[in-house]
Amino acid sequence: VQLQASGGGLVQAGGALRLSCAASDRTFASRAMGWFRQAPGLEREFVATINWNGGSTNYANSVKGRFAISRNNAQNTGYLQMNSLKPEDTAVYYCAARRSAYVSTSPSEYDTWGQGTKVTVSS
Repeated sequence: VQLQASGGGLVQAGGALRLSCAASDRTFASRAMGWFRQAPGLEREFVATINWNGGSTNYANSVKGRFAISRNNAQNTGYLQMNSLKPEDTAVYYCAARRSAYVSTSPSEYDTWGQGTKVTVSS
């Protein structure tokens, strides 16, 4: 499977964005997916993950209550709804998929990555 992330952009603090992750084929439906982000000079960090059917999710503490991960397997697409954005959310956001159907917060457990979409939150 190949992944393509989109939806990033420039937004003011307090605003919202929805990121999308389009998968190339239906194997996506059997895989857990995750969103990660990387700010300049920092390591890639976990943001959110969802299992194969959307029944289980996990979030980084820094985004809990503000971000929501979801997926539409019929459309081979995953989403990250980001609300109440803060300047510290500024980063390149990557979607990823793993062969397992179950959630993981570790980037090393994901074997397929999208190209990243940049999110900039101005204060």
